[in-house]
Amino acid sequence: MNIIASTVSLTVDDVAASSLFLTSHLGFREVMAAEGFVSLTRDDAAPDIVLLRRSTEVLPEGLHDQRLADLIVAFTVTGINAEEERLRGEGANITMPLRTEPWGERLLQLTDPNGVVVQLVEWIAPAGA
Repeated sequence: MNIIASTVSLTVDDVAASSLFLTSHLGFREVMAAEGFVSLTRDDAAPDIVLLRRSTEVLPEGLHDQRLADLIVAFTVTGINAEEERLRGEGANITMPLRTEPWGERLLQLTDPNGVVVQLVEWIAPAGA
C-alpha cells in the first residue's frame, strides 16, 4: 500500500457553515462541491477535509442521522501565539484559550458552527527538560 493523501470526512448539519469557518479561519480552499458535499484542501501537510450533510444518501444506512461526538480535528502548527492573536482578531470561536501542558504541548481549541472542535498544537521542550 502507498498512501498518497489523507482526508478527514465530517458529517455536519450545515456544510456551508463549516466550510466558511475552515476557509475563513484556517486557510482551507474549496476544490469540489455539490449538494450536501464540500471538499477542502490546503497546500501544506494538512489532510483534506470532506464535509457531508448529515442524512445524505451517500452515508451508510446506520450513519444517516449520526452526530459528531468525541472528535477533535488537530493540526500541529508553528507560531501558535500569532495564530491565537489572528483568530481572536477574526472573531473565531475560541473555546479553549491557549495553554501549555507540562509535557510540552501548547494548544488552543476552536469550535465551528456545527460543533466541530479544531485543536491547534505547537510542541515545545517540556518543563524541566
